[in-house]
Amino acid sequence: MKMRCLIIDDEPLAHDVILKYIEDTPFLELAGQCYRATEALEFLNRQPVDLLFLDIRMPRLNGLEFLRTLHQRPLVIITSAYEEYALQGFELAVCDYLLKPFRFDRFLQAVNRAYAQFNQTQPLPSSSATPQNPAQLAVKTDKKLVFVDLQSVFYLESLGNYVKVWQENTYLLTARTLSSYETELPADTFVRIHKSYILNRKMIHALEGNIVHLRNGKQLPLGKNYKHAVNLK
Repeated sequence: MKMRCLIIDDEPLAHDVILKYIEDTPFLELAGQCYRATEALEFLNRQPVDLLFLDIRMPRLNGLEFLRTLHQRPLVIITSAYEEYALQGFELAVCDYLLKPFRFDRFLQAVNRAYAQFNQTQPLPSSSATPQNPAQLAVKTDKKLVFVDLQSVFYLESLGNYVKVWQENTYLLTARTLSSYETELPADTFVRIHKSYILNRKMIHALEGNIVHLRNGKQLPLGKNYKHAVNLK
């Protein structure tokens, strides 16, 4: 099944690039082109689409403001020349953030991610891979965005206003709070075990008193106020 796409960008050159990339991607189909967000509102009222290619800096209504007005959002890929909006974009559960100018291989990576979410939401609208419950975690570190598969995350560790996102024996450090991640991560997989730790349940090897033994040999403290959460499943 093809995804019907809408391009929303005030730059004609951006339309030309994305349109060519859509034509070269078998599972994408162009539904329309809009040069302003206000124009896109009218378009979406007439017909639904599956995926938006959305610029941010546009006249009258910018892309992020536009997204906040939508009650039912299609999948969204941001296409912007400005990286400073990336965190705001991912707070609105976009699939990806393409920094202009981007090549076809980077475009294909983004639409493949969107297509995976699209296919998983077709049979089960409450699928765990919907935009509100993503299969990947966007981590901003060293002035770049890194996409981490949730199934590879062992745990998250709080360091005040920073968080270490641990995979096996390596980590990414990001300027966020643990509480902000707690609301974003799927509750059926990730559980708060301590004021300083959120753990992937699948990485638990054993529980011993107030210690959680992980599959990679590490040990984490289990707070007494969180024991009931670990024992739920």
